[in-house]
Amino acid sequence: MEKRKQVLSCIQPTGDMHFGNYFGAIKNWVDLQNTYDCIYGVVDYHAMTMPYTPKKLRENTWELIINLIATGIKPEHLFIQSLVPEHAELCWIFNCFCSYGQLTRMTQFKDKSSHSKAEHADDFISAGLLDYPVLQAADILIYRADYVPVGKDQVQHLELSRNIAQRFNNQVGKEYFVLPEPLLTEIPKVMSTADPTRKMSKSAGEKHYINVFAEEARIRKQIRSAVTDTGETPSGEMSPGVTNLFSLLKASGKMDAHASLMADQEAGNLRYVDLKEAVAEALVEISQTFRERKEALKADRKALKQQIKASSFEIRKRAQQTVKEVKELAGLQNVRF
Repeated sequence: MEKRKQVLSCIQPTGDMHFGNYFGAIKNWVDLQNTYDCIYGVVDYHAMTMPYTPKKLRENTWELIINLIATGIKPEHLFIQSLVPEHAELCWIFNCFCSYGQLTRMTQFKDKSSHSKAEHADDFISAGLLDYPVLQAADILIYRADYVPVGKDQVQHLELSRNIAQRFNNQVGKEYFVLPEPLLTEIPKVMSTADPTRKMSKSAGEKHYINVFAEEARIRKQIRSAVTDTGETPSGEMSPGVTNLFSLLKASGKMDAHASLMADQEAGNLRYVDLKEAVAEALVEISQTFRERKEALKADRKALKQQIKASSFEIRKRAQQTVKEVKELAGLQNVRF
């Protein structure tokens, strides 16, 4: 039997999971489990790069673990980054194979550092914010991932991982790291229903995202109030708001069941209330299943935590082996595992 290719992807513990997160990444992760050997990390080290509180970080980490399992991720595929300290060790080694100039050119560093200056009077920008792409490279390469599911905005960071891997290989005189490839899949671009010109995001405020685990009434209310026609759309073109609602319907897997709505749109007689009702029904159906699973998981948090600590322990064995071999190749001393 042919060995499955390795897929690695990670997510920061930043609070509620919204439908942008789910349709944009998590749903794809669930599907990939059927084809690849998948490892998914909750990267709490990364969450420290911006201002945070220790209690909230801990709470968000376990909340995200529960949410991921409730939405279909298998527990044995999950690890928590801080339970695998080899990530930080490999990051330091990789720092010596990455130039300062490369990091300062990272688009997300420019965006986040400018946002930090705008939001915080003390203008504190951590060195971690600059360096986290190297830690991200360690996250990927430590498991010898063949593929990394990424959006177009993250390809730059994957290129850095490939660059670091190639520089390491050249330095030690061995093709040790396989250069990971992007796994580009069709990812729905979910926009805010309150402002369909911007992505669905928690940072923009509560009205700009729909929690996957929200109560039915809350989901229906947000969809009913979704912006549809701003009056600025050229004649014959679909407005951003209507486009977004159809995107949500398609991502929910209900487009075929409501093909008549698209026909009405093309004929110019679509009733927005009908489209909103179909979208709300689709999202509520998904949410209800996930909320039921989540309640069952929350009933025994202790067992869940033990399960994830155990899976992190097993996944850590791969990381330990990589770091052991990397240190030998790099001329460093090794502890005996």
